[in-house]
Amino acid sequence: MLRSTPLTIGIEEEYQIIDPETRELTSYVQQFLNEGRVLGDQIKQEFLQSQVEVGSRICRSVKEAREEIRRLRSTLCAIADKAGLKLAAAGTHPFSHWADQVISDSERYLEFAEDMQHVVRSLLIFGMHVHVGFGDSPSQRELMITVMNQARYFVPHILALSTSSPFWMGHNTGLKSYRSIVFKALPRTGLPMEFRSWSEYENFIQTLSRVGALGRDVHGLADATRIWWDIRPHPRYNTLEFRIADLTTTLDETICIAALFQAVVAKLIKLRENNLSWRIYRRDLINENKWRAVRYGVKGQLIDFGKETEVPLPDLIDELVELLDDVVDDLDSRSEVEYARVIAREGSSADRQLRVYHEALTQGASEREALIAVVDHLIEETQSGL
Repeated sequence: MLRSTPLTIGIEEEYQIIDPETRELTSYVQQFLNEGRVLGDQIKQEFLQSQVEVGSRICRSVKEAREEIRRLRSTLCAIADKAGLKLAAAGTHPFSHWADQVISDSERYLEFAEDMQHVVRSLLIFGMHVHVGFGDSPSQRELMITVMNQARYFVPHILALSTSSPFWMGHNTGLKSYRSIVFKALPRTGLPMEFRSWSEYENFIQTLSRVGALGRDVHGLADATRIWWDIRPHPRYNTLEFRIADLTTTLDETICIAALFQAVVAKLIKLRENNLSWRIYRRDLINENKWRAVRYGVKGQLIDFGKETEVPLPDLIDELVELLDDVVDDLDSRSEVEYARVIAREGSSADRQLRVYHEALTQGASEREALIAVVDHLIEETQSGL
């Protein structure tokens, strides 16, 4: 059993609001907020009005997180059905255009649009964020930085499993996570640099704050949430937040991804408790693997930097699951972690979307009809298992 922290989990998901007649995105978030009062502050407005975000309660296990996400998805789907709408979970919409979307009318988002201009207006993307809680003592914050440095190595592997955005504005992009390409247009994104201590990280934040890069939050403090790294210490929740994943389509995929992030953290902590550590690799090397995950998803090969050789993603996932073997029983997440083998071999959401698309074209559908078939597929899978 881990001695240092219980490693709680929180999950945030950003859903697409779909008009079932046109299959286009539709600006309906305010009505979701009104009807979703039963969820309290678990339902949130996003930058665009065709998006709705939910956040789980703090969960003590992945099984508790499963029930939370099931409850949240079910509630939102019921609200959508009542309004004659649908929800879809994927990193991008197959054909809706960002220029047609309406920005949410809040001071924060309008200021954000003014600051980032065209870059932020085109961010028609949907992700999932997994928070792993460490506690808030000084020793836990130091541990968080240590784990973040080492966990960078594993996030391309997990991104590949989550890929769900092969289409962008009506085009088959040839990539499995086009969301990742769109998102990197923002500043302060991508993999974080290595930090030697919590104080070095804090000094970095303070430097950006002094030069006006971060703006201010509602309390007048530096708004460190404007650092959008793939992994970051969350400035308010005292969690390590994993932000690299596309929004996964099925409930099983969501819980698998969350379980993997939690188990990786647990493994790295266990190594530290035994005076060991995972090797820290250069950010540019890890970015090579991230690109391969973005381009090929589970169908590609990532680099084993220790062996300096390419390895098929399913084989790397087997190795990752085996690496995590000595922590998953303590976390009660063995079956959820091992589901990663299924995704790696049967395909991610991106692979299933492409299969639906190509099958429709083969059967004589037009390009638009094939993309509509993909939307229908996403709507159906988003509700599966609820």
